[in-house]
Amino acid sequence: MSKGGRSYADAGVDIEAGDAFVRLIGPLVAATARTGSRPDLKGFAGVFDLKACGFQDPLMLAATDGVGTKLRIAIETGQHDTIGQDLVAMCANDLIVHGGEPLFFLDYFASGKLESAVATAVVASIARACKEAGCALIGGETAEMPGMYAAGDYDLAGFVVGAVERDQYIDGSRVMAGDVVLGLPSSGVHSNGYSLVRKVVSDLGLRWSDPAPFDPSRPLGEALLEPTRLYIAQALAATRTGGVHAIAHITGGGLPGNVPRVLPDGLAVVLEPDAWRLPPVFQWLQSAGEIDAPEMLKTFNCGVGLVLVTPPDREAEVRAALTGAGEREIYRLGTIRPLADATAAQLAWTGSAPWSDA
Repeated sequence: MSKGGRSYADAGVDIEAGDAFVRLIGPLVAATARTGSRPDLKGFAGVFDLKACGFQDPLMLAATDGVGTKLRIAIETGQHDTIGQDLVAMCANDLIVHGGEPLFFLDYFASGKLESAVATAVVASIARACKEAGCALIGGETAEMPGMYAAGDYDLAGFVVGAVERDQYIDGSRVMAGDVVLGLPSSGVHSNGYSLVRKVVSDLGLRWSDPAPFDPSRPLGEALLEPTRLYIAQALAATRTGGVHAIAHITGGGLPGNVPRVLPDGLAVVLEPDAWRLPPVFQWLQSAGEIDAPEMLKTFNCGVGLVLVTPPDREAEVRAALTGAGEREIYRLGTIRPLADATAAQLAWTGSAPWSDA
């Protein structure tokens, strides 16, 4: 007990350490500055000047997310320098589905005891991802909560706000039969399905330090921490052509759970099972985990992280925009067709579902 009576520090919360941490990350936050932002962590709320960005008739968009139990791998391996990209990507990739430009981001970092080195590594990775996504990190919250988290544990959440001109808002309403469905590769498992991933690893008795069965050049933990791709530049370039009718971010629920969300009633997407190859990490998970094809498809992205729908006469233009923004590989996944009947699924395959024994 401190001299003169109990203190907050006696209860496990160090205000001075928290203040020192805020000063430490100040330059990281400042590095994410963009038009409209005022990166100042001294205020009670972040400030952003929308008018400075040149919007004429904007709709505001917002998204929030976390990184799921992928966080456990970061904690157990002590590798904290990529998990922030997962956080930013899971939020910002949702925003671009509607054609929105990410403008600013806020993070929430909570732990039982603030470990400055860990928190700084996490925030640094958030800042790097924000800079790549073109959004400013204008604030956040660092909470020290003894008794809520075990020693060494922490949790993350993120919040992104963006805008889109009203006449450029994408909601899938323009999708029509005959449209082409394109897919952009994922970088791996991204940030969904990690409870199943961790169960497979545990059941096989593997350690995070063991060589990854699907990539022996890397430790398993490092390979599974491959960060979620940011699709911001590519998607914005494509949407600005005016040739994109819909976009779907492939997260929890996989292709069957996310593509139908952007389709009007009466339409379905019919995918070609040989349009892309199941990446090695998913081949290993399916085989080692004895996971059937339907479960794989509804749990994981299976190698496709973003889907775009475009009319066939604009496909070349959209592809050129994606390539010009740095996209190296674009899959032609299938087409939009009329729904066979009211009870039919809005996602189907030509022939058998991929990677199945059917």
